[in-house]
Amino acid sequence: NDLMIFQRSHGGANVATLVERKTRYVALYRNEDRRSRRVLGRLAGLLGPLPAPARRSVTFDRGLEFLAWRELTKATKIDVWFCDPQAPHQKGAVENANGRIRRWLPSETPVADLAEDALAKLCARLNGTPRKCLDYATPAKAFAAEMKRVSEEPEPCRNQG
Repeated sequence: NDLMIFQRSHGGANVATLVERKTRYVALYRNEDRRSRRVLGRLAGLLGPLPAPARRSVTFDRGLEFLAWRELTKATKIDVWFCDPQAPHQKGAVENANGRIRRWLPSETPVADLAEDALAKLCARLNGTPRKCLDYATPAKAFAAEMKRVSEEPEPCRNQG
């Protein structure tokens, strides 16, 4: 997970990028500001409907917008990991996705004026583009197959202590 920040002259709105590591499936959502509880609350709402095996962990950088990570863990039972300081390469899939997204959402984009359906169309475009790393399957197709596979798996045992 990462936040794409835009020019301050357009306000504090930003776009959160979530990339499923195995299938490269991308989800985007807009935030009005960088307040941690709001950003992570939206993330919890996005991840909540997924089958438990499909939402085992999420990795953040060291940004202040992720300070409320304990609340995310409590609400969703998702393990949270953090990259080492100054090591964005440790979450390369999301950094790569941000580079692709910047083609359509450069830093001067007034994100506050961006309609939610515009973000949905951008997600559809990204998830509908065949990827070499997926043997030229699309992220959407790979994600659907993975969701089918994990929904048939038994729930993993977790140490409660």
